[in-house]
Amino acid sequence: MGIHFTKMHGTGNDYVYVDLFKETIGNPSQLAVCVSDRHFGIGSDGLILVAPSDRADCRMIMYNADGSEGAMCGNGIRCVAKYAYEHGIVDASHITVETKSGVKTLDLTVEDGVVTYVQVNMGKAVLRPSEIPVCAEGDTFVAQTIAVGGKEYEVTCVSMGNPHCVVFMDGIDTMDLTKTGPLFENHPLFPDRINTEFVEVVDGHSIRMRVWERGSGETISCGTGTCAATVAAVLNGYCHRGEEIEVQIRGGKLYDTYKENGEVWMRGPAVTVFEGELF
Repeated sequence: MGIHFTKMHGTGNDYVYVDLFKETIGNPSQLAVCVSDRHFGIGSDGLILVAPSDRADCRMIMYNADGSEGAMCGNGIRCVAKYAYEHGIVDASHITVETKSGVKTLDLTVEDGVVTYVQVNMGKAVLRPSEIPVCAEGDTFVAQTIAVGGKEYEVTCVSMGNPHCVVFMDGIDTMDLTKTGPLFENHPLFPDRINTEFVEVVDGHSIRMRVWERGSGETISCGTGTCAATVAAVLNGYCHRGEEIEVQIRGGKLYDTYKENGEVWMRGPAVTVFEGELF
């Protein structure tokens, strides 16, 4: 008998989901590497386990494509909520999910028993460099110039439960992200490596971005990344606090709001692709 799995995605940020209410996984890190391979596996950005929790309705345990454990995934947690509702783990449209970044609250949009959209309170953005972490002094790391690969970039760093470096620039569609992304990810300024968002401002209510995720490379969407980009857009004066910002990524659109109290709310779709058995 194999392990039952569900392939799901949020704006193209795809994961393999396994229900630990029913299944047992011996080595999830190794399994994440196997299932993520797009040629010899199922193909995904990683593995997410939906597990019991003594603090919330359920728990999300996530692994990146390289087998490293992640702290939080905004697209992934929306799919966890969808899975939990549609598989009877919860029966309410307002639920809680435990993550390594704390317990998150989610509100589900349900149509004919199917969850279509999920809004997540992603918690407060962390701006202090020592807590992101960034090897720098001070209370924030906003609009700071750093040297990467022989070039200078103006960056803003934010943690949304995992570390992000946001770069506002033109020409994101033509940049060589496979070259630039790893240089940011492994920069000595970031002791835990970093996720990097390269962002173009469209107007005061919308931005476009590409993302390089630590451990996974370029992905077509990153929920915590759009939240970090939203916070950075407000802190740099491109967008307004308290207003919903449309973030265009390669996998679609997410809608984020940087609240006056420091919380970031994210709204977006969650989609089931297929189910199967791992042998």
